[in-house]
Amino acid sequence: MAVQQFRLPDVGEGLTEAEVVSWRVAVGDEVATNAVLVEIETAKSLVELPSPFAGVVRELLVEEGRTVEVGTPIVAVEVAGGDEDADGGTGADGERRDVLVGYGPGRRASRRRRPGAVPPDTAGPAPAAAPEPEPEPEVRPEPEVQPEAGAPAPAGRVPDDGAAAPADDAPATRPRPLAAPPVRKLARERGVDLAEVAPTGPRGTVTRRDVLAHADGTGDAAAAPDPEVPAAAAPDPELSVQEAPGAEALAGGTRVPVRGVRRAMAEAMVRSSTEAPQATLFHTLDVTRTMKLVARIKADQRFADVRVSPLLLAARAVVLALGRTPEMGARWDGRAQELVVPAGVSLGVAAATPRGLVVPVVRDAHALDLLELARALAELTSTARAGRTPPAAMTGGTFTLTNIGSLGIESGAPLLNPGETGILALGSFAQRPWVHQGRVRPRWTTTLGLTVDHRVVDGAQAGRFLADVAAVLERPSQAVVWS
Repeated sequence: MAVQQFRLPDVGEGLTEAEVVSWRVAVGDEVATNAVLVEIETAKSLVELPSPFAGVVRELLVEEGRTVEVGTPIVAVEVAGGDEDADGGTGADGERRDVLVGYGPGRRASRRRRPGAVPPDTAGPAPAAAPEPEPEPEVRPEPEVQPEAGAPAPAGRVPDDGAAAPADDAPATRPRPLAAPPVRKLARERGVDLAEVAPTGPRGTVTRRDVLAHADGTGDAAAAPDPEVPAAAAPDPELSVQEAPGAEALAGGTRVPVRGVRRAMAEAMVRSSTEAPQATLFHTLDVTRTMKLVARIKADQRFADVRVSPLLLAARAVVLALGRTPEMGARWDGRAQELVVPAGVSLGVAAATPRGLVVPVVRDAHALDLLELARALAELTSTARAGRTPPAAMTGGTFTLTNIGSLGIESGAPLLNPGETGILALGSFAQRPWVHQGRVRPRWTTTLGLTVDHRVVDGAQAGRFLADVAAVLERPSQAVVWS
């Protein structure tokens, strides 16, 4: 019998970390190959990880609720015949090996050995060909100890003055410094190693001021001026709520960690608002004919097993309008200074879930008839709300539709999904006073809100696209002409 460690894999799209949500096994349980071991939450969805081997669970190396990086050992399983394992498990010498299952582009082939390969420490003289790399020694994750604000830097960090170097017997690995994504970006731009920066933020967090002070060679974060912020500017956004003015009003408040899908959403919206010049157009229209058509479609037996709503006809209208103004689905290539115009439509549909906003994509929506589109939307939304949308299903969109009307909201100015040129917010469908045939009557109306990347399309293109969507919703028979 031998023990193997299963490392957290990259489940797709180059994700670098994930949170362990719940273990499906306990110490002592027997597991079969491909049996679900654990449920993790990535920046995009919930994912169940299967076991790459059969055996008995000997140790759970990461507790629930903890976020760890890809490649971190998370569970140890005792297996039989470890020397035959193709993923570099336990050899005949009984030594524990690590297993990294490759689910995506993060697959680390360099840590694997061929079946039957002899460990380098027992092999004879190396042949002429390059030998197989030696599996990395096991590094058990130590409990993470966070220092209080103002406490000395954790062991292994080098103070700015170099007075206390790490001991010769210090471990080869060092804890990942705590810092927000904007601070990490600033450190990369300034060529600063975060591990060498003395943190002054809460719980040992490296702040923007710490990085600037280290880059300037002062080593005094409190005295380091921010060259981008005037002296009388607003408080540093990296300050904790305890350090910010008016913090007493938040005393006794509840702290909610922002991670997984919600953190990914927050980071995406920051990129969206800073990378693309965005403009928004609104249009209010009479959709009474669309509501009558929705009622007729619901009565059609072919649509009996799918949900029919105004969102379905709005999605169809968007697809048709994109066919008439394909630039609305283009992407901006800043390096080449070119527009990449897609050959078809991959429609993203924003879905609110308990874990945050996600945007799964209906592939080749232009090639689907109305019934196929209805089924695709139904599957997309049900999977998203269950938190089971795979990461690959949320990439490659060319345009996004968000139904804020389902919340009773009349209109809104949505932010672009990063990389896309347009997003349409569908307002609530409700009966309102409307002038129809010279008289004020109750009519079904809605308001569309279209946000565009003004680098890619101008006002005329955006206006024409929005008018085309409205034309189909006002007179659904127009879809027959454009289909």
